[in-house]
Amino acid sequence: MVNVQWSMFNEMKQFISFVIKEMHHILRDKRTMLILFGMPIVLLLLFGFAITNDVKNVRTVVVTSQMDHLTQRAVERLAASEYFTMIATVPTPKDAERMIRSQKADMSLIPGLSPKGEGSGHIWQIMVDGADPNMAQQWTTYAQQTMFNVQSSMFNVQSSMVNSKLLYNPQMKSAYNFVPAIMGMLLLLICAMMTSVSIVKEKEHGTMEVLLVSPIKPLMIIVAKVVPYLLLALVILAIILLMSVTVLDVPLQGSIGWILVISLIYILLALSLGLLISNIAQTQFVALLVSAMMLLLPTVMLSGMLFPVESMPTILQWISAVIPPRYYIQAMRKLMIMGVGIQEVWQEVVVLIGMTALLLAISLKKFKTRLS
Repeated sequence: MVNVQWSMFNEMKQFISFVIKEMHHILRDKRTMLILFGMPIVLLLLFGFAITNDVKNVRTVVVTSQMDHLTQRAVERLAASEYFTMIATVPTPKDAERMIRSQKADMSLIPGLSPKGEGSGHIWQIMVDGADPNMAQQWTTYAQQTMFNVQSSMFNVQSSMVNSKLLYNPQMKSAYNFVPAIMGMLLLLICAMMTSVSIVKEKEHGTMEVLLVSPIKPLMIIVAKVVPYLLLALVILAIILLMSVTVLDVPLQGSIGWILVISLIYILLALSLGLLISNIAQTQFVALLVSAMMLLLPTVMLSGMLFPVESMPTILQWISAVIPPRYYIQAMRKLMIMGVGIQEVWQEVVVLIGMTALLLAISLKKFKTRLS
């Protein structure tokens, strides 16, 4: 009994020593540290401030052919908002179209009297640059709402339209949508890519065979190489959550505990995927290519990160059903932004657990086959 306990103690001591050695190796590599901590910060800042769908500073031209007091009020209301910037006035609609065509303006406001008479209000024509249809629709919606408010206040028009209310994101900030998506993409890429490259590097240099004949069990060696990336992934997750709250003003409405638990499941899934890639790839270049390209494109295009899955063709919806980031991003959006409980995301959690178990079983099976 004493011998068994002493043997287990030695194995655990060797395992911890291997983990510490691997952690020191990672921390000494400046390029690895730059990828691990530089990429999350840069992508969060880019998607939070530069790559955004928010309506701001739309360059607007006003046609003055039928300028009157009501039109002046509408122009002042538009100029006072943060959404529109009045850059010029032109005499005719053709002049406004010419400015939009030359990319000097994004939208033009063309006033005209209502056919019912001067006392019944105006009919405005809004001409926009439709090269980007999504943004053009948003500009038009914002401008129409402003025009309607001005006309209602001056002519005491009682609206019978349906009143809308924006839940969870009343300011319509793009960061609310992008932060959970960035979390899903980064954790998958970093964990899978760094784990696969690290193990394949040992194979390329011939040190993996040396490690496998050491007193430590092969499975413990793989676990020891994975543990440092698990710990670093949790640190990266904490950085992302901290930046989302302090820099991007994205609130964490749901339980922090459940966010961490589901993120831990997702990190284990990504590490299992990295282990699977390391069993397939024979060189670091192949491992990096498979991790970066074959994971990045499906994550960005088919996970719901940028485009709604419901709007995709049926065949692409079926393909997206096997992409793990889709379920993690859905769960994080519900927990972080909507503030729901775990009972509302149990389906996503079950799928992530199932995928993790499947990938881990396949990875370990292939690893044992390669050893034999």
